[in-house]
Amino acid sequence: MNKPKQPIKIVFFDIDETLYIKAKAHIPESITKEVLPRLKEKGIITAIATGRNFGSLPKALKPLIADRYFELFVTINGQYNFYKDQLISQYALTALQLERCIEKLTALGIVYAFVSKDQIAVSEDNAIVNEALSPIKADYIVDPKYYLTDTTVQLLAFYPESRDQEIAESGIFADDLKVCRWHPMGVDMLRKENSKARGIEDVIKYFGLSIENTMAFGDGFNDLEMFDTVGFSVAMGNAEEALKARAHYVTKNIEQDGILHALEQLEII
Repeated sequence: MNKPKQPIKIVFFDIDETLYIKAKAHIPESITKEVLPRLKEKGIITAIATGRNFGSLPKALKPLIADRYFELFVTINGQYNFYKDQLISQYALTALQLERCIEKLTALGIVYAFVSKDQIAVSEDNAIVNEALSPIKADYIVDPKYYLTDTTVQLLAFYPESRDQEIAESGIFADDLKVCRWHPMGVDMLRKENSKARGIEDVIKYFGLSIENTMAFGDGFNDLEMFDTVGFSVAMGNAEEALKARAHYVTKNIEQDGILHALEQLEII
């Protein structure tokens, strides 16, 4: 069995379907009562690495933040990263990128949303947008000009996979943007060079650690680059097969206490 070659100093956790069962709005007790206290006791930093912004973190996570189990955050796919009250790095979309996307998405009849550190603002509301966004941030707002009043680090667009090729051929991404699907009707649109991996690299530099001292748990496609970057990667049993293929270790499902199982088997705790 593969094991980390260097002492682990930071463990990064994806949220949805890794730490948090979204359909049940629940974090397994094995995480709150075993994983986090035992990692803290060993002096290992527990960090969030998520596609969500800070304002969209699940309510179930808030007590763990209040108890200081989580003070380090790689958010919005590595585009807004901070430790306690200290901003480590931020990568905003430019005015030209935003205006190009708005123009093309509007012409294609596609609803979009601006993502800032704390807020999600949609260009218009409808049943598709509500179904996709409500489990993430029920109090999203409607403001098609939100980007003029706050820093936008990512866009969301709401369209089915059947339109992927059409969107790609529209020129919306040009050479500087990319897309990552997180929902059957929703995608993230972000700068091509950005990912959770970039945020993690910034964080590691901030702490003066080696990448070999890092470990990550994840389940989705937006964890692929993170897995290629950290010293040791663990895919949940419920993870996408492409992620499992890139992982150093595949653990049990989230509902089978997969994180606790992996940390014990790998002798981290």
